[in-house]
Amino acid sequence: MDIPAPLRQLPNQLTIARIATIPLLCLMLALGWDWLRWIALIIYVLAAVSDWFDGFLARRMNMMSDLGKMLDPIADKLLVGALLVTFAWTRDFSAWELIPAIAILMREIFIAGLREFMGSRSVSVPVSFLAKWKTTAQLIALFFVIVDGLLPSFGFISGLLMWIAGGLTVWTGWEYLRSMWPYFSAPTE
Repeated sequence: MDIPAPLRQLPNQLTIARIATIPLLCLMLALGWDWLRWIALIIYVLAAVSDWFDGFLARRMNMMSDLGKMLDPIADKLLVGALLVTFAWTRDFSAWELIPAIAILMREIFIAGLREFMGSRSVSVPVSFLAKWKTTAQLIALFFVIVDGLLPSFGFISGLLMWIAGGLTVWTGWEYLRSMWPYFSAPTE
Protein backbone atom coordinates (compact mmCIF):
# COMPACT_ATOMS: atom_id res chain seq x y z
CA MET A 1 0.00 0.00 0.00
CA ASP A 2 1.40 3.35 -1.06
CA ILE A 3 1.41 6.01 1.67
CA PRO A 4 0.12 9.38 0.40
CA ALA A 5 2.87 12.00 0.08
CA PRO A 6 1.49 14.38 2.74
CA LEU A 7 1.60 11.56 5.32
CA ARG A 8 5.30 11.00 4.57
CA GLN A 9 6.16 14.61 5.35
CA LEU A 10 7.88 15.15 8.70
CA PRO A 11 5.75 18.17 9.72
CA ASN A 12 2.53 16.18 9.26
CA GLN A 13 4.02 13.19 11.06
CA LEU A 14 4.79 15.43 14.04
CA THR A 15 1.20 16.69 14.05
CA ILE A 16 -0.18 13.15 13.87
CA ALA A 17 2.17 12.10 16.69
CA ARG A 18 0.88 15.02 18.77
CA ILE A 19 -2.68 13.82 18.26
CA ALA A 20 -1.70 10.23 19.08
CA THR A 21 -0.18 11.25 22.45
CA ILE A 22 -3.35 12.92 23.71
CA PRO A 23 -5.13 9.82 25.11
CA LEU A 24 -1.93 8.66 26.84
CA LEU A 25 -1.32 12.12 28.27
CA CYS A 26 -4.86 12.36 29.64
CA LEU A 27 -4.69 8.86 31.11
CA MET A 28 -1.42 9.64 32.88
CA LEU A 29 -2.90 12.79 34.38
CA ALA A 30 -6.17 11.09 35.32
CA LEU A 31 -4.44 8.29 37.22
CA GLY A 32 -3.16 10.88 39.67
CA TRP A 33 0.25 9.41 40.46
CA ASP A 34 2.97 12.02 40.80
CA TRP A 35 5.57 10.07 38.83
CA LEU A 36 3.12 9.71 35.92
CA ARG A 37 2.33 13.41 36.13
CA TRP A 38 6.03 14.22 35.73
CA ILE A 39 6.17 12.01 32.62
CA ALA A 40 2.94 13.61 31.37
CA LEU A 41 4.52 17.05 31.86
CA ILE A 42 7.48 16.05 29.66
CA ILE A 43 5.16 14.60 27.00
CA TYR A 44 3.02 17.73 27.15
CA VAL A 45 6.01 20.03 26.69
CA LEU A 46 7.15 17.96 23.70
CA ALA A 47 3.63 18.10 22.23
CA ALA A 48 3.38 21.86 22.76
CA VAL A 49 6.82 22.47 21.25
CA SER A 50 5.96 20.23 18.29
CA ASP A 51 3.03 22.58 17.59
CA TRP A 52 5.51 25.34 16.80
CA PHE A 53 8.13 23.03 15.30
CA ASP A 54 5.87 21.32 12.73
CA GLY A 55 4.81 24.70 11.30
CA PHE A 56 8.41 25.92 11.28
CA LEU A 57 9.57 22.79 9.45
CA ALA A 58 6.70 22.93 6.96
CA ARG A 59 7.65 26.49 6.01
CA ARG A 60 11.41 25.92 6.13
CA MET A 61 11.32 22.68 4.11
CA ASN A 62 8.60 23.99 1.78
CA MET A 63 6.32 21.11 2.83
CA MET A 64 3.13 23.03 3.52
CA SER A 65 0.15 20.88 2.60
CA ASP A 66 -3.61 21.01 2.80
CA LEU A 67 -3.47 18.04 5.18
CA GLY A 68 -1.15 19.95 7.50
CA LYS A 69 -3.28 23.10 7.32
CA MET A 70 -6.27 21.02 8.36
CA LEU A 71 -4.60 18.80 10.99
CA ASP A 72 -2.55 21.39 12.88
CA PRO A 73 -5.47 23.42 14.30
CA ILE A 74 -7.38 20.21 14.96
CA ALA A 75 -4.42 18.85 16.93
CA ASP A 76 -4.31 22.07 19.00
CA LYS A 77 -8.03 21.92 19.77
CA LEU A 78 -7.92 18.21 20.61
CA LEU A 79 -4.98 18.70 22.98
CA VAL A 80 -6.49 21.71 24.72
CA GLY A 81 -10.03 20.30 24.83
CA ALA A 82 -8.97 16.88 26.12
CA LEU A 83 -6.87 18.44 28.87
CA LEU A 84 -9.65 20.81 29.90
CA VAL A 85 -12.03 17.87 30.28
CA THR A 86 -9.38 15.80 32.09
CA PHE A 87 -8.59 18.63 34.53
CA ALA A 88 -12.28 19.17 35.22
CA TRP A 89 -12.66 15.45 35.95
CA THR A 90 -9.55 15.26 38.17
CA ARG A 91 -10.58 18.47 39.94
CA ASP A 92 -7.32 20.17 39.07
CA PHE A 93 -9.52 23.15 38.26
CA SER A 94 -11.18 25.14 40.99
CA ALA A 95 -14.81 26.13 40.47
CA TRP A 96 -13.60 29.56 39.29
CA GLU A 97 -11.17 28.03 36.78
CA LEU A 98 -14.02 26.03 35.26
CA ILE A 99 -15.46 29.31 33.95
CA PRO A 100 -12.60 30.05 31.51
CA ALA A 101 -12.27 26.32 30.75
CA ILE A 102 -15.91 26.14 29.66
CA ALA A 103 -15.55 29.42 27.74
CA ILE A 104 -12.55 27.98 25.88
CA LEU A 105 -14.42 24.80 24.96
CA MET A 106 -17.50 26.73 23.84
CA ARG A 107 -15.49 29.14 21.69
CA GLU A 108 -13.47 26.39 20.02
CA ILE A 109 -16.60 24.41 19.13
CA PHE A 110 -18.43 27.55 17.99
CA ILE A 111 -15.58 28.69 15.73
CA ALA A 112 -15.24 25.20 14.23
CA GLY A 113 -18.94 25.38 13.35
CA LEU A 114 -18.53 28.91 12.01
CA ARG A 115 -15.66 27.77 9.78
CA GLU A 116 -17.75 24.87 8.49
CA PHE A 117 -20.70 27.18 7.80
CA MET A 118 -18.51 29.72 6.03
CA GLY A 119 -16.78 26.95 4.08
CA SER A 120 -20.17 25.92 2.68
CA ARG A 121 -20.46 29.50 1.41
CA SER A 122 -16.90 29.40 0.00
CA VAL A 123 -15.76 32.01 2.52
CA SER A 124 -12.33 31.50 4.08
CA VAL A 125 -11.90 32.24 7.78
CA PRO A 126 -8.16 32.81 8.15
CA VAL A 127 -6.42 32.39 11.49
CA SER A 128 -5.69 35.77 13.02
CA PHE A 129 -2.40 36.73 14.63
CA LEU A 130 -4.15 37.14 17.98
CA ALA A 131 -5.65 33.64 17.63
CA LYS A 132 -2.12 32.23 17.42
CA TRP A 133 -1.31 34.01 20.69
CA LYS A 134 -4.55 32.63 22.12
CA THR A 135 -3.34 29.09 21.44
CA THR A 136 0.02 29.89 23.00
CA ALA A 137 -1.71 31.31 26.10
CA GLN A 138 -3.86 28.18 26.39
CA LEU A 139 -0.81 25.89 26.11
CA ILE A 140 1.14 27.89 28.72
CA ALA A 141 -1.84 27.96 31.11
CA LEU A 142 -2.30 24.20 30.82
CA PHE A 143 1.43 23.70 31.44
CA PHE A 144 1.06 25.51 34.75
CA VAL A 145 -2.04 23.50 35.64
CA ILE A 146 0.05 20.33 35.25
CA VAL A 147 2.90 21.89 37.27
CA ASP A 148 0.47 23.01 39.98
CA GLY A 149 -0.48 19.37 40.54
CA LEU A 150 3.18 18.67 41.30
CA LEU A 151 4.21 21.92 42.99
CA PRO A 152 1.07 23.45 44.55
CA SER A 153 2.67 26.86 44.94
CA PHE A 154 1.78 27.49 41.28
CA GLY A 155 -1.99 27.54 41.90
CA PHE A 156 -2.38 31.31 41.65
CA ILE A 157 -0.29 31.47 38.47
CA SER A 158 -2.15 28.62 36.79
CA GLY A 159 -5.50 30.17 37.72
CA LEU A 160 -4.50 33.61 36.48
CA LEU A 161 -3.17 32.17 33.23
CA MET A 162 -6.40 30.20 32.70
CA TRP A 163 -8.36 33.46 32.97
CA ILE A 164 -5.98 35.22 30.56
CA ALA A 165 -6.24 32.32 28.09
CA GLY A 166 -10.02 32.30 28.52
CA GLY A 167 -10.21 36.05 27.93
CA LEU A 168 -8.09 35.88 24.78
CA THR A 169 -10.13 32.92 23.58
CA VAL A 170 -13.45 34.71 24.01
CA TRP A 171 -12.07 37.90 22.47
CA THR A 172 -10.76 36.14 19.35
CA GLY A 173 -14.06 34.26 19.05
CA TRP A 174 -15.91 37.58 19.13
CA GLU A 175 -13.54 39.01 16.52
CA TYR A 176 -14.19 36.06 14.20
CA LEU A 177 -17.94 36.34 14.68
CA ARG A 178 -17.88 40.07 14.07
CA SER A 179 -15.82 39.71 10.87
CA MET A 180 -18.18 37.04 9.55
CA TRP A 181 -21.40 38.81 10.57
CA PRO A 182 -22.06 40.40 7.13
CA TYR A 183 -22.16 36.92 5.56
CA PHE A 184 -25.06 35.79 7.75
CA SER A 185 -27.55 37.97 5.92
CA ALA A 186 -26.07 37.37 2.46
CA PRO A 187 -28.26 35.23 0.22
CA THR A 188 -27.12 31.68 -0.39
CA GLU A 189 -26.47 30.55 -3.92
